[in-house]
Amino acid sequence: MIEYFLANMWQVWAIVAVLCLILELSSGDFFIICFSIGAVFGVIGAAVGLSVYWQIAVFALFSLLSVLFVRPIALRYLHKNEPNKPSNADALLGRTGRVTEAIKPGGKGYVQIDGDLWRAVSTEDIPTGTTVRVVGRESTIITVETL
Repeated sequence: MIEYFLANMWQVWAIVAVLCLILELSSGDFFIICFSIGAVFGVIGAAVGLSVYWQIAVFALFSLLSVLFVRPIALRYLHKNEPNKPSNADALLGRTGRVTEAIKPGGKGYVQIDGDLWRAVSTEDIPTGTTVRVVGRESTIITVETL
């Protein structure tokens, strides 16, 4: 079994690369993807016939270089270096949506924003189909007003 893995290390590196990409999807901070880049170079090292020790060295070197050089560029262009990224609910502030269930003063209704339904409250009577703007939120309940 060990001989098989040693003879086909490119498969092991490919699995490591794919697993790192999957893990990166859950984090989004462009750190784990650097190990995926290193694993791709490990695949190349295995394909050209380097020993396992050299493959590990290539993996470590290119992972480190990715953390030092690729990650800052990715963060700068994709995250725009925003220190405090708003959560999904906080990002709704100022957005417009359409009322799908009428909102009565002191009662709750529903507003659709980009295909998502949000429970909403308002100080005014808002009928179904009205376009509204989000002016606040409390937990997952948004406060809206008519435009």
